Amino acid sequence: MRPTDLRGILHYVPQFRDKTFIMATDGAIVTDDNFGNILRDVAVLWSLRIRVVLVHGASALIAELAADQGITPSDLDGAGVTDRPTLDLALAASTRLTHEVLEGLSTNDLRAAASNAIIAHPAGILHGVDHLLTGRVERVDVELLHTLLDAGIIPVVPPLGFDGDGNSYRLNSDEVAVEVGRALGASKLIFITTVNGLSIQEQVVRQMIVGELGDVLQRSPEKVTPISKARYAVAACKAGVQRVHIINGRVEEGLLAEVFSNEGIGTLVYANEYQQIRRARRKDVRSIQSLIDDSVASEELLPRSRGDIERQLDDYYLFEVDRNPIACVALHPYPAHGMAELACLFVRPTHENQGIGRKMTQFVENRAREMGLSRLLALSTQAFSYFQSKGGFVEGSPDDLPPDRRERYEASGRRSKILVKTLR
Repeated sequence: MRPTDLRGILHYVPQFRDKTFIMATDGAIVTDDNFGNILRDVAVLWSLRIRVVLVHGASALIAELAADQGITPSDLDGAGVTDRPTLDLALAASTRLTHEVLEGLSTNDLRAAASNAIIAHPAGILHGVDHLLTGRVERVDVELLHTLLDAGIIPVVPPLGFDGDGNSYRLNSDEVAVEVGRALGASKLIFITTVNGLSIQEQVVRQMIVGELGDVLQRSPEKVTPISKARYAVAACKAGVQRVHIINGRVEEGLLAEVFSNEGIGTLVYANEYQQIRRARRKDVRSIQSLIDDSVASEELLPRSRGDIERQLDDYYLFEVDRNPIACVALHPYPAHGMAELACLFVRPTHENQGIGRKMTQFVENRAREMGLSRLLALSTQAFSYFQSKGGFVEGSPDDLPPDRRERYEASGRRSKILVKTLR
């Protein structure tokens, strides 16, 4: 099923209804051929009662206008020094891009308005350098933005700020998006860019907890691209925005695919509460069966009927992403023998190589310790090397199994390797 199919979308609607999403769109995307598709996606979000604020950048158009006029801009992204000619370019570029956004939203029967909701002050002298007409966000006019949203009007926010004395300042659009997200209590900030997501050592990262990204930025910032998006993603999460997405705005239907599917198309940076491991409930039985179907067919996992799972349901745990199960594991205790069995460990292929299997393994190890058990067993026909290399298990023998488990092991004929780990 395509992520943009109605059933796929409806799965998420209760979570997102009446929430606020900030769409931070690079100026190069506003002028891209696919921007019309992005605005159609915005229309879908709006129709589902998801409140949207559009913040746009202008650096690409500033560079283009500067070349046409033979001007060398002092800064492009609103983070460096902005002289008067560069501010004039920024004003012209922002006005033109805001008009294109308004025009595109009108084409999709959406009401929208450009706003002067960003109150700014001069960035001042930083490291001995006067940043002239570069500004910093002082505050966001929340009342104005709420008034527009409550009236069914999409606010469009340019990368400009204004003070109370009639002065304009060039701002970094990423900073503007973060501050608007903070002020409105947004649940998502979506950076719509010209790249496929955040890359670390030239490898696109699909999901990353904010603390881990912050650590990488502190230790080895040169390994992360684009660095601005990474830093502002961390800032947004610290400001209370739980999920920050970085996606390629040139991918058709990419916005909906990112919002309404577990896999997405770009990078998701999330706060800790985004994902959790929890005990399975009766309504999860079908999800567990669906998760493990392919591995059962390939004989990697033992077949389990609905009745089998229901009888031992308290032993099963699920790893959720946005309330959707993407991994499962079972912990079958044998307290009379001081041991437990780790079983039915499975991670959806779309979420492999993200450390989820290791987290699930560590989770059941800790649960076994809490139960006062001293050994953990795992039986495997194909993943035994994973348990040995990643989990610290060593190969055992049928003698390590409790009597009733050994009886079932021998009756199955699977000849699984028996792996044992001593818990300390």
